[in-house]
Amino acid sequence: MSLTTQFYTLIAMIGMGSYFGAALDTYNRFLQRSKRNALIVFIHDLLFWLIQGFLIFYVLFLINQGELRFYLFLALLCGFSAYQALFRGIYKSLLEFVISLFKSTVKILTKIFMLGIYKPILAIITFLIFLVINIGKGLFSLVKHIFTVVLSIVRAIVRIILRPLVWMLKAIWNLLPKSVTKRVENYCKKIAGYYKKIKKLLFTWIIKFRNKNRKE
Repeated sequence: MSLTTQFYTLIAMIGMGSYFGAALDTYNRFLQRSKRNALIVFIHDLLFWLIQGFLIFYVLFLINQGELRFYLFLALLCGFSAYQALFRGIYKSLLEFVISLFKSTVKILTKIFMLGIYKPILAIITFLIFLVINIGKGLFSLVKHIFTVVLSIVRAIVRIILRPLVWMLKAIWNLLPKSVTKRVENYCKKIAGYYKKIKKLLFTWIIKFRNKNRKE
């Protein structure tokens, strides 16, 4: 490995050490260990270290084909220490600023979406539903009114048609002997009596069935 390659490798490892310090602070800022389960923290830590190790080795592979030297670990430690001493405070302040800026941007975009898109669409949908319901009520009332008018007309027509027949039946009834009319009236009274008894019996059965269901 030439001196130029060694120099580039040294500079890259110092930079990766500083990057690792920034990545560790970023990771701890978003992880919030005190609010997480221990198992989740362990899994996240394992994934974080594996990813960082892969990235460092990938950079090393791009520069010197992945050859490891003892001084490279010292360069990583030097870069990490430089970050801790010189850049950590600045980076953490910048990170908090970016996070607060992102939150503010999201809030503004959310308000714009709510006021400019969601609420107008919701108002239009509500108005359309209200309009459809009122139109439906109006159509139902119109159909009901038309049905009532048609039914009254049909009843009037039926009465007009049946009136001569009723008069004819009454005339025939009056011409019948009184013995026949009395028998017919008696039969009608018996049928009415049977109907009342059946109705009373059915009503009694229904009440008993309801009481039994309530008890169960």
